[in-house]
Amino acid sequence: MKLTSLIFCLFLTLSLTSCIQDEALNAEADIVTCTVPGDVLNRDPIIENDKITLIVKGGTDISVLAPSFTLTPGATIIPANGSVLDFTTPQYYEVTSQDRQWTKKYEVGVTFSGVSNTKYHFENVKFNKSGKYHVFYETDVQGKENMTWASGNEGFSLTGLTDENGESIKANAYPTSQTDNGVVGKCLKLQTLETGALGALMGMKIAAGNLFLGSFTVNISDILKSTKFGMQFSYVPTYLKGYYKYKRGKVFQDNGTVIPDKKDICDIYAVFYETDEKMQILDGTNVLAEDNKYIVSIARINDARETEEWIEFNLPFVYREGKTIDPEKLRAGKYNLAIVFSSSIRGDHFEGAPGSTLYIDEVELGYEE
Repeated sequence: MKLTSLIFCLFLTLSLTSCIQDEALNAEADIVTCTVPGDVLNRDPIIENDKITLIVKGGTDISVLAPSFTLTPGATIIPANGSVLDFTTPQYYEVTSQDRQWTKKYEVGVTFSGVSNTKYHFENVKFNKSGKYHVFYETDVQGKENMTWASGNEGFSLTGLTDENGESIKANAYPTSQTDNGVVGKCLKLQTLETGALGALMGMKIAAGNLFLGSFTVNISDILKSTKFGMQFSYVPTYLKGYYKYKRGKVFQDNGTVIPDKKDICDIYAVFYETDEKMQILDGTNVLAEDNKYIVSIARINDARETEEWIEFNLPFVYREGKTIDPEKLRAGKYNLAIVFSSSIRGDHFEGAPGSTLYIDEVELGYEE
């Protein structure tokens, strides 16, 4: 009996050892989280596929930052965690997977928190890293880029749609792009599009064109949380005005299901809200929620319509009941501002009419001290 038990234990030990030896090493090489020592960040870092943006408070010495990263299990990083680097220009990190077979490079850059421009002409675009779609940005008085707009183009790029020649679609065929014939010069073009077979497979059959202050990182498990709305703003917003043209698509869909007689419409709005440790930024689940206690005021169009001519909109910020602005928190950078444009008002829920197109130009944000 004892010999039998001994043999069984030996067999079990060898089996477990074999399982451990045969267990595959992790092949992922991703940065999961990022932290920076000291009270220098205005909000959590924005972690994208191959890029990280550190949003720091005004006055921060960015020549001596020492970020640390949480990596996928077993992965390593160069330069090492906590290395002091000069971020006056972007720094590059290389992550190597546990099995040593895969590496991934990240660009880590720094931007100072806050909305730095209040007039938007949509004349400046660059291409994303893969060269597929337009990214809108603003410049300072010296012409240097100082603020970047976000859109859902990154998500649309995953559909893999091609043109009639089987080639990748051009930038002007994306939901968010730049086009000619603005009020002055070029302008913003937003269009609601079908997402093809892959989009249908994922249950996301349409994509509305959008542009907003904030960031976008694809979150397949909860697509509404892909959009992060807002940037720090140290003034009191009073109005949002500009020009728009709009043409709705012919057939309204609710995620692919045709809804007879329902008509699409665009959306233009801005949200001013308070932040704290528990809530640093709004997303698609709560940016307009009636019960969101952080929202202070909203400016939103309520009479949008089809028009072939440019129409001026002038939207005052309306305070929610009982809300006021705390001057001390304002000076401390505890308020954020989101500005949002969309070709379909319910596009974030995959509702809208393919072909709906919104043009925006010459936008101005009013504010007071």
